[in-house]
Amino acid sequence: MPLTETRLRALKTKDKPYKVADQRGLYIEVTPAGSKLWRFRYRLGKVEKKLAIGSYPEVSLKEARDVTFEARQAVASGGDPAFEKRKRRIREEFLSAQTFEAVAREYIEQMMVQNGRAEGTIIKANYFLDQLAPAIGNRPIHEIEPFEVLAPLKRLEATGKHETAKKCRSFAGRVFRYGVATTRCKSDPTSMLKGALITPKATHYAAILEPKELGGLLRAIDDYTGYMVTKFALQIAPHVFVRPGELRHAEWREIDLVDGVWKIPAGKMKARRAHAVPLSRQVVGYLTDLAELLGYEGYVFPSARSSKRPMSENTLNAAFRRMGYSKDEVTAHGLRATASTFLNESGLWNPDAIERALAHGDSNAVRGIYHRGKHWDERVRMAQWWSDYLDELRSGGKITKAKFARG
Repeated sequence: MPLTETRLRALKTKDKPYKVADQRGLYIEVTPAGSKLWRFRYRLGKVEKKLAIGSYPEVSLKEARDVTFEARQAVASGGDPAFEKRKRRIREEFLSAQTFEAVAREYIEQMMVQNGRAEGTIIKANYFLDQLAPAIGNRPIHEIEPFEVLAPLKRLEATGKHETAKKCRSFAGRVFRYGVATTRCKSDPTSMLKGALITPKATHYAAILEPKELGGLLRAIDDYTGYMVTKFALQIAPHVFVRPGELRHAEWREIDLVDGVWKIPAGKMKARRAHAVPLSRQVVGYLTDLAELLGYEGYVFPSARSSKRPMSENTLNAAFRRMGYSKDEVTAHGLRATASTFLNESGLWNPDAIERALAHGDSNAVRGIYHRGKHWDERVRMAQWWSDYLDELRSGGKITKAKFARG
């Protein structure tokens, strides 16, 4: 006789579990503790199997019969409803542990750290994660919807951090696409947010572009009374055309003072390509003096707090502020624009050589890395001319043409 709600409510506990059949393989099991558990019994070939449906009254009689109907259809099609349920449970448990923060940290470790991305890039990725984590960090990544990502981005916008909001969206998108590739989620919800954020205004690093002002800056650097390593970094930075992050992460093992070349590995370069910097006599002199004070191991410009860490990314700009220069007058990164402008305006050097010196478009991987690429000889001459030119500006003397002209 099929079960009814009245019969179900009247079922009493016994010393041992017992079963009461409904119909078509559905039955209820009553335990000594008083639980009433729905089960569906079916066969796959000669094997009898059971599907747990839930407990009564949380799962009503009608609901249990509906589940049984669907399970019978699956069995008729060759499926195994108990096995499918177990797979769903395992996947749900797996996905519930795959939070946005967990996947993001895995992405940073496996796709950035292990691939040799620059330390500065990894630090920024962790910063972007810190901005997003309070809102979506603990959410299963496969459940996150676009509006959940937009909320923290809009909060950043409200504080005027438009560029940060844009970069956080980009970082989140990379994490979601990594999640898709590793089966943790099915799509990237940030793709729906294009156009939802304010487009940041383009900004340029402040740079000195007048010879007289540049000479004044060089004299101010010579008069700097702060941390000795910082002063050496300030003196060298205008000569070498590199980005501030590349300068502060320089290590003695990369520098050959005899041949006058600094070989920067790909992992430290923005474009992920190895780069070489020809060192003028002046730069070799600065580095030799610095090595006599610090030795030839570890970072060339270590932190004042620990020789095992490079100086912080704000050190040079903070020094410029101590010297009386505002952020609208000069920046460490702006020294590259200064060199590029003066070198191009001199008319002495091939623009391609200047671009390679700045590590722009340095893509000739076939012809070898470091200094065996195109324009190397010209870059060596140009580096020496530039250092001589800076010396002239610093001394306030007459600015002369180069000893080495192009061609």
